[in-house]
Amino acid sequence: MIPYGRQNITKEDIDNVIQVLQSDFLTQGPTVLKFEEAFASYVGTRYAVAVSNGTAALHLSALCLGINEKSRVITTPITFAATANCVRFCGGEVYFADINPETYLLDINNVRALLEEYPKGYFDGIITVDFAGRAVDLEAFRQLADEYGCWIIEDACHAPGGYFEDSLGKVQLCGNNNFADLSVFSFHPVKHIACGEGGMVTTNNPIHYEQLLKLRSHGITKDSEKMTCNDGGWYYEMQELGFNYRLTDFQAVLGLSQLGRAVENLLIRKEIAQRYAVAFNQHEKIIRHSDFIIGHAYHLYIIEINKRKELYDYLKSKEIFCQVHYIPVHQLPYYRSLSSQQIQLEHAENYYSKCLSLPMFPSLSLHDQSYVIESVLSFLSGNF
Repeated sequence: MIPYGRQNITKEDIDNVIQVLQSDFLTQGPTVLKFEEAFASYVGTRYAVAVSNGTAALHLSALCLGINEKSRVITTPITFAATANCVRFCGGEVYFADINPETYLLDINNVRALLEEYPKGYFDGIITVDFAGRAVDLEAFRQLADEYGCWIIEDACHAPGGYFEDSLGKVQLCGNNNFADLSVFSFHPVKHIACGEGGMVTTNNPIHYEQLLKLRSHGITKDSEKMTCNDGGWYYEMQELGFNYRLTDFQAVLGLSQLGRAVENLLIRKEIAQRYAVAFNQHEKIIRHSDFIIGHAYHLYIIEINKRKELYDYLKSKEIFCQVHYIPVHQLPYYRSLSSQQIQLEHAENYYSKCLSLPMFPSLSLHDQSYVIESVLSFLSGNF
């Protein structure tokens, strides 16, 4: 069986987890801080806050930026529902702008058009998504956001290690927060770094950092300099309504261990992508595919074909389990129920009708990838 994604847990990972399990700390201990510091260094940002999962990272980011029932936020329909849900958790309203069909990313021209439909100040923020591992040009989005008084959350859950080049030719890593106010990552098993569950928020803003630390742990502080009074060493204050979004130490050490292989695994993902690109380039029945792109982190490798369901079923019969990323969020029943009119986003809907994510993970062997490629080409040629 070949899945579309798979975690890779080594003996070193297991030994590191066992060591923490035998230590004095299981939850929110010193290993969490080590993981945060190492991850911040990896993506080139000032602060990183580890949380229980990527959805929690999005929720805390939304809270940190003050999203409430009066807020209006623009995002992409081609993402996991959690990207939009974080706005709804806070009572805000979500607006979807169409994607660029060539990149699958939120189209800046469509975002601008949406912003121009309403008075300045109508929208509070933009949530971009580094979909499949391809980095959004956040420099351009920052200029647009500043023009309309918006903040930016970068959903970089697919793209640790990914980057784009700015207007000066400088590499801008996903999550470095040179242009986004906050960036979020996920450590779900199929992601680049697996903690079982887990997430991270990164920022260069010290005020956001302090707020995130407080919100992830019930809104409580034990910092005597920030408390209104102090009855003794046991004393703490709950200063606002927060959540229990803490990460455990044994999850953090698994993430820390996997982070040590992040550069190597990203190179392997790129090698896999390059082999797919060579195999599928200029095939007449493949409408579009992820290709080989410098700076792409390749969480996913996607092809678009007209007979997507038939190919999906055929590959499944060959023990190759692909996936579809994603059902457009604006077409999910919950979001349809929020709108009084049917939203039509042509490029997102057309993409969804044709997209298929092929197996992509560092432990995918050359033999297994060749089998995937041969099976796809066999289906497309009708030799099955």
